[in-house]
Amino acid sequence: MYRVSSFVPRFAKALLGGAALATLWVNLAPASYYDSIELRLLDLTLPAWLAPLPFSLTPLNLVADVAMSLFLFFIGKELWEALTLEHGALKGRQAVLPASLTLGGLAGAAGMWILVGSLIETAEEAHFASGWQVPLGSDVVLCFLVGRAVFGAGHPALHLLLLLSIATDILALLVAGLSHPGFSLRLAWLMLPLAAALVTWALFGRTPDPGVSETRRRASQRLFPYVIAGLLSWIGVAASGLPPVLGLLPVIPAIAHADRSFGLFAEAEEVLHDPLNRLTHALAWPLTGVLFLFGLTRGGVDLFAFAPTTLTALAALWLGRPLGMILIGLGLAAALGLRLPKGVSLRDVLRITLIMAMGFTVPVLSLATALPGGAMQEAARLGLALSLLAGPAALLLARPRP
Repeated sequence: MYRVSSFVPRFAKALLGGAALATLWVNLAPASYYDSIELRLLDLTLPAWLAPLPFSLTPLNLVADVAMSLFLFFIGKELWEALTLEHGALKGRQAVLPASLTLGGLAGAAGMWILVGSLIETAEEAHFASGWQVPLGSDVVLCFLVGRAVFGAGHPALHLLLLLSIATDILALLVAGLSHPGFSLRLAWLMLPLAAALVTWALFGRTPDPGVSETRRRASQRLFPYVIAGLLSWIGVAASGLPPVLGLLPVIPAIAHADRSFGLFAEAEEVLHDPLNRLTHALAWPLTGVLFLFGLTRGGVDLFAFAPTTLTALAALWLGRPLGMILIGLGLAAALGLRLPKGVSLRDVLRITLIMAMGFTVPVLSLATALPGGAMQEAARLGLALSLLAGPAALLLARPRP
């Protein structure tokens, strides 16, 4: 079994460190905390054809919309390779079981949020199904940190857990963006990421023919064209109305890459020199800082914000997602006659559902657009933080019995 690179647990520690510092800050000096993360660095009024409303650059949206797009690029690359490359874990029929588990988890989390929220929600600003998008996402790095401790570094179940958490997070952000009440998709802007990807692939991304010149071969290995394409893609996605954090994903298929997959976040990829792997290697250390800043700007939890929305978030993650994965995901797999991956048992899948009951990074990103601001958001954020207790619970259940 392949080894996962050491930067993934480092990401998790940076995220938790930033969130812990933010939680301490927001509970000791809340006014100072919110003034700092919402500080207006620059007020912009762009042409109506580019942005319909004026907006301000703040540490909050710079980290969430710009810096975190690099993290989505990082995990999106892994999902793309799993879907398309030789030995990819999601290639062909192998994708059916992870897809059914992912969709089952999304449906279960959303359904439980709507059910419980309709029964107990009391916030005046709430309406039916308010915030159902919040619990859809999971947390790749925290799931990995717990999963490695539960299964061990080389267990096939850890690979399945990574697949599910990556697919869940990307789909959750896409669904949250498309279902936002104020969302207005301006289709013309999506031509920009499409054009950037196609032109980049045609000029640089295709595998050079054996007879091409050395100059042409070296040109295909340059990173600068891909950086420009990524910038254009981000602008197009943001201007279209989709979540800007998804802005770099369209260019991933256009970047020259290795011809086979070595596994999700595989340590072996650190010695590869294709442009796609070189770009992700260059991001490994900067992303440690990005995740710390994300925890610092979005992870501050008001410990006194408990409200019905807190229970709704916990019910969606602790009950809805596992039930959806088991009843819908495994039910569909059984109906189709699918087998579990080699080395993965039904007990391992149940442990995976427990670990994925944690939800933080992507659910926190969804809070700003899915729920009314103020007390309701803070109550949900507390619920997301409490959901991380599913990690210690999974560790306790994994301990060998005396």
